[in-house]
Amino acid sequence: MAVSSHGVWGRVRERLRRFPVLLASCEQQASVYGKCVASKTTGHGDLKKDVCAKEFQMLMECFTKAAKSNVK
Repeated sequence: MAVSSHGVWGRVRERLRRFPVLLASCEQQASVYGKCVASKTTGHGDLKKDVCAKEFQMLMECFTKAAKSNVK
């Protein structure tokens, strides 16, 4: 018996649709994280794990807060 994945893909599409709104809500945190990544990236495009963990955590906390306040 096949399981319908329509519900899963619908939720994925909804999350992707909301992403620009969430990103705009967290513009400052995204900028700080992006600057950290850009400054820590080596000439070959390599980035060591957790080098921007603090900035990433701040961005994720903002996304979580924004997502909770934008729930339909």
